[in-house]
Amino acid sequence: MENLQLVLPEIFIALSIMFLLILGVFKKNSSNLIQNISLIVLLISTVIIFNETIEIKKFFLFGDSFVIDYLSSFMKMVTLLSAFIVLAISKNYLKIFQISKIEYPILILSSVLGMMIMISSNDLIVFYMGLELQSLALYVLATFNRDNIKSSEAGLKYFVLSALSSGLLLYGCSLIYGFSGSTNFDVISSQLNSNEYSLTFGIVFILVGLAFKISAVPFHMWAPDVYEGSPTTVTLFFTMVPKIAALTVFIRFLFIPFQNLIEQWQMILIFLSIASMLFGAIAAIGQTNIKRLIAYSSIGHVGYALAGLASASNEGIQSSIIYLTIYIIMNLGLFSCLLMMKRNNEYFEKIDDLSGLSKNHPLLSLSLLVILFSLAGIPPLAGFFAKLYIFKAVIEQSMYFLAIVGLLSTVIAAFYYLRIIKIIYFDQEQKKYDEDHSLWLKFSLMISTILILFYFISPGQLIEVVSRINII
Repeated sequence: MENLQLVLPEIFIALSIMFLLILGVFKKNSSNLIQNISLIVLLISTVIIFNETIEIKKFFLFGDSFVIDYLSSFMKMVTLLSAFIVLAISKNYLKIFQISKIEYPILILSSVLGMMIMISSNDLIVFYMGLELQSLALYVLATFNRDNIKSSEAGLKYFVLSALSSGLLLYGCSLIYGFSGSTNFDVISSQLNSNEYSLTFGIVFILVGLAFKISAVPFHMWAPDVYEGSPTTVTLFFTMVPKIAALTVFIRFLFIPFQNLIEQWQMILIFLSIASMLFGAIAAIGQTNIKRLIAYSSIGHVGYALAGLASASNEGIQSSIIYLTIYIIMNLGLFSCLLMMKRNNEYFEKIDDLSGLSKNHPLLSLSLLVILFSLAGIPPLAGFFAKLYIFKAVIEQSMYFLAIVGLLSTVIAAFYYLRIIKIIYFDQEQKKYDEDHSLWLKFSLMISTILILFYFISPGQLIEVVSRINII
């Protein structure tokens, strides 16, 4: 078939999942082998996409329902690399909890395959198919530690609320299909003139479903409980990888079929952005569990990414993608620190467990200091530049109120980041944590800290890569 090599990464991952399932069934104690093969599969897929990206144009496949362009290639590479690192640093954690099963890497691969389909979707049915493939794997991952009641509760809560949001999303898709006569984004775009206001109802329902997937306020209610209850490596996966696919769908869905209806959906995005930024900053203040704090923090960060999209400009889209990329690096560092808080095969998740950490673990504390300052947006760290690009894009579109709310929520959020730094450096020290960490864990912490710390030396490189993404 024409251009079938463009979907080679998806075909390769799908075949790998089937092969690994068969291998796991017929070969006993193969969880280590399957995890290693899964890592290789993710790397090879990244290399295939990277080779394709060098001279990529825009290609449509499967009756124009699947699109391969620079945006899809970049987002797929970020997705694959994020999943690779999550899987690499999961090995020791799963072993300690004795939940090191063959299903874990296979579920990660299945979820990634769903996300890759979402990222390239140019059709409502293809997008929904990718979304459900991703979600079904995430339900199981959330409840992977079956012996822990919190993990079981997290998976059930995520399943019930996610099913509700999927229903709303599917209803929105059916409305759009009913009014436009097609599920293809390009065809919907050409039908706008005759059914302009009718389509708005469908847009609202789909935005509600997508807002749930990225835990934007007021559809965030699942995030704190699911983040706290899930195994820590699964929480890391939740905070990073699904957001990449969801943001790409936001961009494709709003700026391709509904570019001429900006006035209708822009106000919804502005509301979601303002509500997420303020609520995320305020609700995190009273948290005592680090994973719950990260959940509320991620709600706030989603608000900033949506602010970039709300500006409805190419610069805004690019700034949102840069923001998400930097946020993923910061999150990776933060969770690497969290996974190093281990003593006698027990992991600690309370903020008070960081008390006096600098006395026993000066290097770990320094990394945490850099990451938390970056999350707070302190210059000259990467997090500052991420917010700067968003505010610049918003102000260029004269959306001053949105910029002011963003600045206010940054100031509020700085309080709880600085409070953690105060606990690390000035509170009474506790027992020393174990230092027998895996090489991958040390590597991910070192790389993320270096990237955050020295991003200011050459910020233009990431901008240059992302500036090739032009949607409008």
